[in-house]
Amino acid sequence: MKFTVNRETLLKPLQAIINIVEKKQASAILANLLIKVDQDYIELTATDLEIELIAKVHLTTPAEPGISTIPAKKLFEIFKNLPDQSMIEVKAETADKIVIKSGKSKFTLATLPAANFPAMESQLGQTMIQIPEKILAQLIRKTAFAMAQQDVRYFLNGLLLEVSEKMIRTVATDGHRLALTTETIEGHPGIHQVIIPRKTILELQRILGVSDEPITLILGAHFIRIALKDIIITSKLVDGRYPDYNRVIPSTGKNIMIVPKDAFKQALQRTAILSNEKHHGVRLNIENNVLKLMANNPEQEEAEDEIEVAYVGQAVDIGFNITYFMEVLSVLECENIKVTLTNNVSSILLHDPENSQSVYVIMPIRL
Repeated sequence: MKFTVNRETLLKPLQAIINIVEKKQASAILANLLIKVDQDYIELTATDLEIELIAKVHLTTPAEPGISTIPAKKLFEIFKNLPDQSMIEVKAETADKIVIKSGKSKFTLATLPAANFPAMESQLGQTMIQIPEKILAQLIRKTAFAMAQQDVRYFLNGLLLEVSEKMIRTVATDGHRLALTTETIEGHPGIHQVIIPRKTILELQRILGVSDEPITLILGAHFIRIALKDIIITSKLVDGRYPDYNRVIPSTGKNIMIVPKDAFKQALQRTAILSNEKHHGVRLNIENNVLKLMANNPEQEEAEDEIEVAYVGQAVDIGFNITYFMEVLSVLECENIKVTLTNNVSSILLHDPENSQSVYVIMPIRL
């Protein structure tokens, strides 16, 4: 095995897959990357047994084919610290040693047999769809923040992906708030639901871009595969049944507020300065087209702010976690927000008044 490559050509895919490699591995081989070299390309594979990420790198000069595994972090640090635009030669000197040369720099790394590198499931399923890369990125961006973290209800520690003949949808909830967004696509007959683990979603957020290039999703009973142009991610799914999210979304609500998003966001930021650091609570008092925001903390400090809104309904006084509001406002791309309230103790619904493609539900807290 021998190839020569420009530093930047290999550094970018290394950056894309290095996070998959865990700091503490159950097996030494998991600290390594599987590297397959063909005449015209290199294929790098990393796995933690839950996620597998494969990056393909095209070569401009022919290589000597071969296969091995290389310590992932060390290889990444070598490429990261060599000068920009360096030409780097990587060569298998023996069965258990790889030598990396660039200029006057030389590194000899110990390898492990490629035959010991674990492979992920290859037979995934028959449900296959294609969507633009930026659509999947947008679906995840608009909902992932509401995923649970280390919840005993393990099925909440991930993102629900639902595909039908006409649409693709993502849903996330931690039991205190819910985020849902939908895109119209030419999908697949029937309804298919999978729960993608939190770690996989975080990796997808790092990797996905805003390209119109089509990517392929293959949904199986226990795995999902997302194939981009030069990167393939295969992940185990969360084994469980996601709660019926439709039951959480308020179906009625006679109290309607239309609030300017930027003014609302700025008022929340100001009020948050003196909110309780434990629950980040804010009280909303809505009456006569005025929204009053109030917060206090254990030091007896208080903050108040007011903004004008368009409001139809009875006076409402209700408490919420400021952070939940801020995260919704950061992903809604509209000038005004429609807020639907039922009463002082029920959850509220937020969305773009011109478009209900993305909807958000927040449960109140007692202040």
